[in-house]
Amino acid sequence: MRRFSAVAVPAGPFHAREADPGRPPQRPLKPSSVRRDLLSRVNAVAVLLVLADAVTLAVVCVQRGLGWGWGTAVVAAVITIRGAWRLYRRRLWLSWLQDLPRSAASTALAFALLTGIGLASGSDAAELAAAQWAMIVFALVIEPVRWCVFAFGRWCRRRFDRCDRTIIVGAGEVGVNLARTMLEHPQFGLRPVAFADSGPDPDRQPPMLEVVDGDLADAIVRLKAGTVVLAFSHTRDSPLVDAAITAHRLGCSTLVVPRMYELHPDGPGIERLRSYPLMRLGTAPTSRPTWWIKRAADLLLAAVALVVLSPVIGLCALAVLVESGRPLFFRQVRVGMDDRTFTLYKIRSVRQSGEDDSQVKWSVVGDSRVGPVGRFLRRTSLDELPQLWNVLRGDMCVVGPRPERPGFVREFSSIHELYWARHRVPTGLTGLAQVHGLRGDTSIADRSRYDNYYIANWSLWLDLRILLMTAGELCCRRNR
Repeated sequence: MRRFSAVAVPAGPFHAREADPGRPPQRPLKPSSVRRDLLSRVNAVAVLLVLADAVTLAVVCVQRGLGWGWGTAVVAAVITIRGAWRLYRRRLWLSWLQDLPRSAASTALAFALLTGIGLASGSDAAELAAAQWAMIVFALVIEPVRWCVFAFGRWCRRRFDRCDRTIIVGAGEVGVNLARTMLEHPQFGLRPVAFADSGPDPDRQPPMLEVVDGDLADAIVRLKAGTVVLAFSHTRDSPLVDAAITAHRLGCSTLVVPRMYELHPDGPGIERLRSYPLMRLGTAPTSRPTWWIKRAADLLLAAVALVVLSPVIGLCALAVLVESGRPLFFRQVRVGMDDRTFTLYKIRSVRQSGEDDSQVKWSVVGDSRVGPVGRFLRRTSLDELPQLWNVLRGDMCVVGPRPERPGFVREFSSIHELYWARHRVPTGLTGLAQVHGLRGDTSIADRSRYDNYYIANWSLWLDLRILLMTAGELCCRRNR
């Protein structure tokens, strides 16, 4: 079988790894190719389930004569709780029976919540009873409707081939069986278009599919693949991790066949392709709706902070002017999301000399050019306040991996496993690595692990935790 390279979407020289000279040169993808088009991400079954719930709730509320207030409360509570219980998730197995316990439990929880709120607030007994009856009627009516939605979804997948184009990484027995199952059972919504592997010939005669030869990222874009399945591959684990990050970064759904899959139980995040369990990896943070909330919060926080802290920035700049003259601000090229470079702004803390070594010198600790003002600015992190302008410009976020200089990105990517994967999200003023003491001359490998953990587990709550820990660090001067 022809060889393939399961690599991510890195920018050429930044990721030419000295530790693995056998890898082919990597070249950057155009930014436009890094995101699948919006319509290809829409899951029709999930949209129909949301519409079915909303329309059914609206009809029931009108039929029960609920007022605007209670009607809105019922619709909001039921939709929110059912969404939180992942009833509107993307799924392979369109089984009404499989989803029935989750659906009934979420409706019961909404019923209990609204009943408790109504009793605690002393609402009119007749209105509360009408709201309760509305949810009981909804629970009875919605299940046949959901059954019809699932049946319609399976029919559309079979009749109109409404399936995700899929690349299977691993052409052994498991990968070949998966491909054949996908072709024989299109109701699961996957259509295999290619294999990717670097081992010997398949253990069984494979379906007539293309064998990816070269960069997996290029194959995903060229074949317009929406899903990547990581079956048991003949490659070692490291390229498989690269392949998963490649799919993640390109906005693909990523499914993994777990080890000892014959004994693997169903649970959260587990899909079923007939007898095969598949673990669904989380989608890229930047493709989730909550990322827009993060961006809006970043803009608001940065704008308010710049206005409130402008006198502080002015005083710091004046202190620098008195100590060492102009320039007051320091500009430096850093690497951001998708390996794009940008100009980072700081208050200058190092006296100017004839030669600018900022791009190649790792640390200025103990540097005689750092005066008392510069040491104070660096110790209190006041020199980083102008980076709020970078947040407003969209170069950075408030929370994210710290941006690094291009030369060090090249060096660290060649030495440390998955350092390049930090660039899947925008960089930040503070981050998980920094609040755990990984600043300055500390372990790059540990920073990389913390940053990749942050990306894999990103949530608005995690960002808030990091901000609270940052405030605590600044106040208590821990980890310094």
